[in-house]
Amino acid sequence: MPEDDTRGRPAPRPDAAAVRSGEKAGDRAAGGSGRTGASVSAAAPGAAPAAAARPSVWRTRLLIAGIALAALNLRPAITSLGALLEEVRDGLGMSGATAGLLTSLPSLCFAVFGVMAPGLARRGGPAPVLLAGMAAIAAGVLLRPFAGGTGGFLAGSALALAGIALSNVLMPVAVKRWFPDRVGTMTGLYSMTLALGTALAAAAAVPAAQVLGGSWRAGLAVWALPALAAVLVWLPLAGVRTGRRGRTTGAAGAAAPGGRPFPGERDRDRTVPAGTRPGTAPEPSPAPGQAREPEPGRAPGPAPDPAAPAPRITRSPTAWALGCFFGFQSTAAYIIMGWLPQIFRDAGLPASTAGTLLAVTMGLSVPLSFLLPRIAAGMRHQSALAALLGVSGLAGYAGLYLAPAAGAWAWVLLLGISNCAFPLVLTLIGMRSRTSAGVTRLSAFAQSTGYLISVPGPLLIGVLYQHTGGWSLPLALMSGLMVLQLGLGVRAGRHRYVEDEGRRPLPAG
Repeated sequence: MPEDDTRGRPAPRPDAAAVRSGEKAGDRAAGGSGRTGASVSAAAPGAAPAAAARPSVWRTRLLIAGIALAALNLRPAITSLGALLEEVRDGLGMSGATAGLLTSLPSLCFAVFGVMAPGLARRGGPAPVLLAGMAAIAAGVLLRPFAGGTGGFLAGSALALAGIALSNVLMPVAVKRWFPDRVGTMTGLYSMTLALGTALAAAAAVPAAQVLGGSWRAGLAVWALPALAAVLVWLPLAGVRTGRRGRTTGAAGAAAPGGRPFPGERDRDRTVPAGTRPGTAPEPSPAPGQAREPEPGRAPGPAPDPAAPAPRITRSPTAWALGCFFGFQSTAAYIIMGWLPQIFRDAGLPASTAGTLLAVTMGLSVPLSFLLPRIAAGMRHQSALAALLGVSGLAGYAGLYLAPAAGAWAWVLLLGISNCAFPLVLTLIGMRSRTSAGVTRLSAFAQSTGYLISVPGPLLIGVLYQHTGGWSLPLALMSGLMVLQLGLGVRAGRHRYVEDEGRRPLPAG
């Protein structure tokens, strides 16, 4: 209701010309840019003029392109090397043990360098760290074929993998920070482009080397080009900008053109109220310490105080479930990428057919990686999805044991569905924390823990295969690991926030 003057009549509204005059004066005070978006927002916080939103449209599109390009570069350094590993070994005189170290290097680097991402992101935000990650990938991929000798090749590979490790951790953070209302869609986009980059590098590495004069060095170095393209996109996103009041704010500090925050962001650690589902309005939050209506399956208790110190991530059962789920799905993925063609070849299929079957398994994840996160983000609990993926993997392993050649196409389809546990766990990381800072800690913890768990799996499968001369025992081990993955995925899929669990008191004793 409008305010009344002393005579009981409604106060007159300001004249439109006066409002426009005031806006122009505000523009001159803000720096004479002639644009009204920032001044209007300052004068009337409740207003949402169209002019204020226009400057950020290009930046939103640039963020989407940056996320997609970053995801495209997260696997080519690994899969292009796998396709040309025999040529690399011959060219460098690399021993079998060193080649084994090289194939284990991704998991080791992801675990070691991934833990550095949260601290770096706290200092400058995720955008500069993602820029540095893309630059490291480009430099490592470009330099390692020409570094000279096995040591230089390993060092260049480690540099590229360090950039991948940092970017792995911060991709869910970037989605949560800049697209909090589109977590499923954006996770699907970068999961799909990640799968596309994985399959593209594996399929095109050998033809690229042949086109470039038959040189394996050029065939590996060419994959620095998409990383350089990502660097060019992230440069303006990570640049330092000065706000209206002279404050210097990095791209990750929510400064966009016109002094506006990035899309969907209002502060560095936007709180997601408990019980909120993606795409729905948040529920009213009680005051700190006030009792909240319990969610299904959860005991009532006080609401967490947003001003309270961040809880320890290691005290959250959901964080541990996510980390172990991540580890076992990574183990399954690396085993499939490394050993599935050999299983089919041992069953009597030609090498070309075995390679095609692996390509189908990897390629199936391209459309599913886009759809699955969107489905998961619309569900309150994602346990059923985790169970479905686990059952698909078990069925695929059973088929490989009973009739590997006769039903090969059915088995690779089932295993391709099972491999989509990767985009699911990335989506869960973005949904199991209330804040972007919490997602950073959870992503680093889950991925570092998971990649450490995944290191011995492919090596152990190889040892069992070498000593038994068949696939019965290795497939039994793979099935046992899949059962563990299924159970952990069901646990991680329950609607929980790690901050709530981390603040609970530890049990006595």
